[in-house]
Amino acid sequence: MHFVEVILPLSLAKTFTYSVSEAEYNYIKKGMRVAVPFGKSKIYTGLVIEIHENKPTLYDAKEIHQILDEKPIVTEIQIAHWQWIASYYMCAIGDVYRGAMPSALLLESETIISQRQDGFVDESLLSDEEFLVYEALQQQSSLKVQDIINILNKKNIFPVIQKLIDKNILVLQEEMLETYSPKLIRYVKLHSKYESNEGLRKLLEILKNANKQKEIVLSYFQLSASEKKPITVKKLIDIANSSSTIVKALIDKEIFEEYYIQVDRVNFSGKTREEQLQLSEAQQIAFEEIKYSFTQKEVCLLHGVTSSGKTEIYIKLIEEYIKEEKQILYLLPEIALTTQLVGRLRDYFGNKVAVFHSKYSNNERVEVWQQVLAQSPKAQIVIGARSALFLPFSNLGIVIVDEEHEQTFKQVDPSPRYHARDASIVLANSFKAKVLLGSATPSIETYFNAQSGKYGLVEISERYGNVRMPEIELVDLKDKYFRKKMSGHFSDTLIEEITTALSLGEQVILFQNRRGFSPVVECMTCGHVPQCPQCDVSLTYHKHKNQLRCHYCGYSMAKPTNCHSCSSIHLTTKGFGTEQIQQELVELFPNAKVGRMDQDTTRGKFGFEKIIDSFKNQEVEVLVGTQMLAKGLDFDNVSLVGIMNADNMLYHPDFRAFERSFQMMTQVSGRSGRSEKQGKVIIQTYNPDHNTIRQVVQNDYLGMYNEQLYERQIYKYPPYFKLIKLTLKHRDFDKLKEGSMWLYQVMQQNLTIPVLGPEEPPISRIRNEYIRTIMIKIPQNQSLQGTKKTIQKILNSFEAVAQYRSIKVTVNVDFY
Repeated sequence: MHFVEVILPLSLAKTFTYSVSEAEYNYIKKGMRVAVPFGKSKIYTGLVIEIHENKPTLYDAKEIHQILDEKPIVTEIQIAHWQWIASYYMCAIGDVYRGAMPSALLLESETIISQRQDGFVDESLLSDEEFLVYEALQQQSSLKVQDIINILNKKNIFPVIQKLIDKNILVLQEEMLETYSPKLIRYVKLHSKYESNEGLRKLLEILKNANKQKEIVLSYFQLSASEKKPITVKKLIDIANSSSTIVKALIDKEIFEEYYIQVDRVNFSGKTREEQLQLSEAQQIAFEEIKYSFTQKEVCLLHGVTSSGKTEIYIKLIEEYIKEEKQILYLLPEIALTTQLVGRLRDYFGNKVAVFHSKYSNNERVEVWQQVLAQSPKAQIVIGARSALFLPFSNLGIVIVDEEHEQTFKQVDPSPRYHARDASIVLANSFKAKVLLGSATPSIETYFNAQSGKYGLVEISERYGNVRMPEIELVDLKDKYFRKKMSGHFSDTLIEEITTALSLGEQVILFQNRRGFSPVVECMTCGHVPQCPQCDVSLTYHKHKNQLRCHYCGYSMAKPTNCHSCSSIHLTTKGFGTEQIQQELVELFPNAKVGRMDQDTTRGKFGFEKIIDSFKNQEVEVLVGTQMLAKGLDFDNVSLVGIMNADNMLYHPDFRAFERSFQMMTQVSGRSGRSEKQGKVIIQTYNPDHNTIRQVVQNDYLGMYNEQLYERQIYKYPPYFKLIKLTLKHRDFDKLKEGSMWLYQVMQQNLTIPVLGPEEPPISRIRNEYIRTIMIKIPQNQSLQGTKKTIQKILNSFEAVAQYRSIKVTVNVDFY
């Protein structure tokens, strides 16, 4: 008996055993994909993680359908790493597999319906609908479910299909569809019979009267003389100002022959720089210190102030590892950043750089996957957002995690809810590779690890080229409103500074951490505020679409003309988002070109690039944006940064609110004055004496760090305690309340550590589901694995209680 152990791309915590023949058993290797039946009639792409001869005891093993790969496409190190993620973040291994693989490699079945070949059909016995389906099958050999829906023009077609199956006319078969297709480019060459001089004369004779065709042929000769490489149809048409129909005519006449060549979808062709990168003195010292630190420790933190030139140090390090022919993984928190950085890296490393993130199409991601697997030089350096962590590396030398403090490194939904920084440290460890974490405002846990000697620490305290840190000025909004010195949401100070910057031809960035026009629309008569019908939030007003939207579930409605509650027409908006700032700017500075960067303006694959490029080329003078702006972007000509309202961030009900606000404000400020002239930052706040805001003004990271550590210790938060958050969701409020209480009590009895809850979060209903959270705090001296095992056991018994089975429980480890 021969068996394989398979992971399915479903949210299932266990693996499944399938039987294979002896020949397959000898052929299959770990890490190959197989198509397997699962459930009544579904087929999934499973991943083989073990080959053995132990018969499963609880069920009969089904046979696999087919083997999909000739050689493994997942490495053993990857499988081990995925299993670590599943156990550490307490999620199903199937979730990790589904999250890690490009979806084009995970085929699912689509039901195909075809006609039986052997039976006789009496057409008079068929109803009208049955006859339509039967007739369609005479024209083509098979139909998909969707085709039949279109033919009968109704949703519920299964009864019709069922009757036809009962009458022995149809058969269903499940068929796998391969979704990845290589990209082909169409080339032409001259037909061989015209290659001699005699042939050319004949050719010109044939084309004597066909002027357009003659033009194309002449253009072809020009091109092949000037460029000694194959000629694409597209290029030929562009040069001759012609159309593809004429080329087709020439192909039909057998003057041209066409052929196709397979190419990569993402291709870089450009000059790489020859000259060496020169580091400044401070950078050189840091570079040497990092190399020394790597001889002692696996992980090193590079803490350099904004604009201190961390990227150049990374490039120097990458050069070292390229010489050793190692692979390099470079993780960034935002897709917006990858677009800016890829350009810089390609200047140095040319075609060795591959990019991997979710805005790329399926096929492009499969290509990068294949290149990394084959250790192709095209993907020696992989830049990407957190998902690049899952690529099949086999020779990793170093992982660079830039802006390591960013919360976007943590995946929130769907599962696996992993933290890319922590998971990449574990990944590097299995290759004995090094990890460099870089940030101007490191997260408190990372800095704590560096202080306690677990990580190496290298600091740079001056900006590159001795540019001075920006001057930060606080504007007290209470005072300005009181003295009537505000126009809209702009204080007179901010307006003055913007005017000055614009008159000098410099650029301005304004930061407001809310998209839309305003978060609340209120009735002046009765105070009614339109709420989302499915979530516990007010609807945000988006002016350019003239609608109210929910930012949690996407519900939207047209902006009401009168109050839905009392029909009064006096409606007012409260609060403000990026859209409103943009509009006020246009009124205050009618001649300035204003751009906006938030989730609404950066949809689509090149959304970021368009905005970043137009700002870099100075087509936009003032850029308004949300936190996308705060991440390591580099613009030389920005001399002023305005933070519209610093208090937004400070008063979040979150133990990291102060740390986050400090990071956010420091990072945004760091976008200012990155070349010769000292930049300026204006922070508008109602609370200029707040500790955190003071620490930002003095650029006092250590002050913030020590104050926060002191509080974290008292209130039992990381880095002194590990946190696990359980979120329970259900549509029935009372059932949820009862279930979460049961779970909380069992946890409290079985765990000797603090369990808090069950708590209603600030937004306690999303998409019609009520939410409760339970928080578990695990001290440093307690075994993490043991505690997690206990929690998992309790969750399993919770699921076994019949009335609570419908409550969804999600586990989020290190959710911060």
